[in-house]
Amino acid sequence: MSFALMMLGALALDVAFGWPDRLYARIGHPVTWLGRAITAAERRLNVGYRRKRLIAGGVTVLGITLLAGLPALIIQAVLPHGWVGALIGAGLAWPLIAIRSMHAHVAAVARPLAAGDTTAARHAVSMIVGRDPSKLDTPAIARAATESLAENTSDGIIAPVFWGVILGLPGIAAYKAINTMDSMIGHRNDRFEAFGKAAARLDDLVNWLPARLTGLVFALASGAFFPALHVMRQDAPGHRSPNAGWPEAAMAGALNVRLSGPRIYDGQANDEPWLNGAAPDPAPEDLARALSLYRRAMALCALALAALALL
Repeated sequence: MSFALMMLGALALDVAFGWPDRLYARIGHPVTWLGRAITAAERRLNVGYRRKRLIAGGVTVLGITLLAGLPALIIQAVLPHGWVGALIGAGLAWPLIAIRSMHAHVAAVARPLAAGDTTAARHAVSMIVGRDPSKLDTPAIARAATESLAENTSDGIIAPVFWGVILGLPGIAAYKAINTMDSMIGHRNDRFEAFGKAAARLDDLVNWLPARLTGLVFALASGAFFPALHVMRQDAPGHRSPNAGWPEAAMAGALNVRLSGPRIYDGQANDEPWLNGAAPDPAPEDLARALSLYRRAMALCALALAALALL
């Protein structure tokens, strides 16, 4: 079975349909299923002294990853060979890719921002970032949405497709389990620092190469390859995240805007370094340019998958 063809089919299904509201209302979504399992494990196991919670977090990571990956491995083993199995696999992998919803969420910020409606833009951006939207002016809204687009292109599309191409259905299912655990329990606070440590570290590991590939894809799709590559190499290593800085820096260089920088999370000021700090703040039209770059990057990703499938 061609895993590249399977991932290309999953991309096509997501572009065409997203995850339909009627289907979500009827059966939910695989990520919400994983979320319920993670919540149940955390409530039961995240207790006691620090070492106990560290071990419990590791057990949770192993258990949830197997919960997602083993059924996918069994299903893949019984799929027919050839293009028929690849197409069935594409249908199963489809909900684990977020290409259409990512574009929709950022476009929901871009439209009111371009119209000068900062209130609506703040509400829309609060759906995709964790910082306090009431403190965001127009450039900060554009910056936050652009950063989210760049980072989540890696987490929501390139990384699951990468692991799907490498390992098939078990790869993409296990990746989504790991990434969902990181988003739910991989936080540096009193409740999750110990219990979520294994999830956060494993998520860093499985996103290491996909994040850098995402930056490269942005650079290749931008028409400003060398500026994007320069900013990525220069500024990404100083980002607070070992991975998110690479696609964000490539986006900053490609658009010639500055991203990251100081922000407020949970009422606390965080003095983050700038990416491409000598460039101006993004304007509303730059967010539209970011979406255009995103579409070109996704087309390039599809072409790469098609080439792999032909091989």
